[in-house]
Amino acid sequence: MKNYLHISVLLALLLCPLLAAGEDAARTDPIEFQKRNRLIGYMLAKQLPTIHLSDKSMNDEQARAAFTLYLSQLDFQKRFLLQQDVDQLTAFAPYIDDNLLQGNNSLPDAGMDIIGERIDQTERMVDAILGGYFDADAKEYLETDPKKMVFARDLKELQERWRKILKAEVFTRYLELEEESKKTKDNKNRETLMQEAKSKVAKRYKDTFRRLRQETRQDHYDRYFNAVARSFDPHTNYIPPAGKEQFDISMRGSLEGIGALLREDDGFIKVMRIIPGSAAARQGRLQAEDIILQVAQGPEEPVDITDMRLSDAVRLIRGPKGSEVRLTVRKADGSKDIIPIIRDVVQIEETFVKSTVLPNPDGSQVGLIYIPSFYRDFEKTSNGENARNSTDDTRNEIIALKNKGVDGIILDLRNNGGGALVDAVDIAGLFLPSGPMVQVKNSNGSVRVLNDDDPEVLYEGPLVVLVNAFSASASEIVAAALQDYRRAIVIGGPSTHGKGTVQTVIDLNENIPLLQAGNFEDLGALKVTIQKFYRITGGSTQSKGVEPDIPLPSLLESLKSGERFLEFSLPWSSIEPVSFTPFTG
Repeated sequence: MKNYLHISVLLALLLCPLLAAGEDAARTDPIEFQKRNRLIGYMLAKQLPTIHLSDKSMNDEQARAAFTLYLSQLDFQKRFLLQQDVDQLTAFAPYIDDNLLQGNNSLPDAGMDIIGERIDQTERMVDAILGGYFDADAKEYLETDPKKMVFARDLKELQERWRKILKAEVFTRYLELEEESKKTKDNKNRETLMQEAKSKVAKRYKDTFRRLRQETRQDHYDRYFNAVARSFDPHTNYIPPAGKEQFDISMRGSLEGIGALLREDDGFIKVMRIIPGSAAARQGRLQAEDIILQVAQGPEEPVDITDMRLSDAVRLIRGPKGSEVRLTVRKADGSKDIIPIIRDVVQIEETFVKSTVLPNPDGSQVGLIYIPSFYRDFEKTSNGENARNSTDDTRNEIIALKNKGVDGIILDLRNNGGGALVDAVDIAGLFLPSGPMVQVKNSNGSVRVLNDDDPEVLYEGPLVVLVNAFSASASEIVAAALQDYRRAIVIGGPSTHGKGTVQTVIDLNENIPLLQAGNFEDLGALKVTIQKFYRITGGSTQSKGVEPDIPLPSLLESLKSGERFLEFSLPWSSIEPVSFTPFTG
């Protein structure tokens, strides 16, 4: 959707003097930074009400909903902000809708300044508390559910909250160390164990506060924009440029880089594991436990990544296939090495469909197909290229299991959060003749039936579908279709997640008039809910999910995980069923 007229109006606005709010943002950030973020906010305020499935408007009520989410993201556990801080920020709430249209982003600026000061105060507080004494005999109560808590009235109350938090963590560590000491028989005394417990907790929070201090002003703006988007429903999001890259990687199951899993360790970037078959594995010199000190792009000057955020370091190390990256690393023995690696495509094997054969005592065999997500490389597909996708991989695994003579197949959709709608329809169709698989309703009320047009049934034998509370979206389409056709027995927890909506991803850069396109850095993307899907029997999976034919007790029940527990989720509804013929084999 092109809103060039609206965007042109805003581009004129962006040439005006910057709006003041609290601390003048122009003094702390470049003008281009402010212009870019004003444009993003304006786009969200204009496009969300127009594109979103619901009939929500960007009004005062929606602004308050956005503020609720923003505050939750800023300090979800209520461990930093005081009530007076919340009161100060709440004053911005009714004006979020107007401010977005006017290019005024004063709320995230104020939020960053306030939370930054409180984080510094809290860090000093934590250091002081850990240097003191914890009374093991005093019985105390610590509320851990943020929804049952209120923000601290003052610093004294906040310090008392942290004292209980740290006491609980220290004694938990103490008991773990005591158990280890008994096993190793090193006879450490209580004082030594307590000191070690405090040291471990202190290190954990040192890392936590370091990561918090690394947050940039752009991080705060992105959090604010995401709160605005999520106020329409839990699956509508603002995706910053780095997030868009990660989203694409998760959908296609591959990336371009060196093939090393990394983690932060006390301010350093450490190699956890080398992915077999990757560029790093073929080169051979980079190893697990190596610490990466510097990153250089080919012959360019290296960049020191000590104390750099993991996400920022990863962006430096990744790069186009065929390009060179030089890593300066410190080995476990203390020696240094400069390792040149030519980047290549890295396949994330955990993403892809897999199968195995489960033998039974009676000699029969059951095939198990695990589908972790419904992945598809949309970019390659749209360009007419052959791209790996979950439908083709599932088809290949079914054929392989049939060749092994299995007596039945289990389709494991547990923890599958969804993916490409087309693959949900096509994978369900592998077990059914041609016919309707799911219905999709747009915001204008029109309903479209998505059919599997292939009359071939690839597998006609016994079929079981495994689900749990984390089976969502496209997983629920497959489970519901196979259940409605009486093609499979669905087994799992009391119900699936209950995400019955369809999203599209809009590149915000495509909304800028061509003449202005080069004036802004990447604006990111907007993932927005545009449709709701319905079973062929007429009921939605939204909120209710899919109820298994054989429900099993689940530990996940206590987690209250599901669409119905998410703020601002859309309600259940139903439409007319479509005609279909149950599967008879």
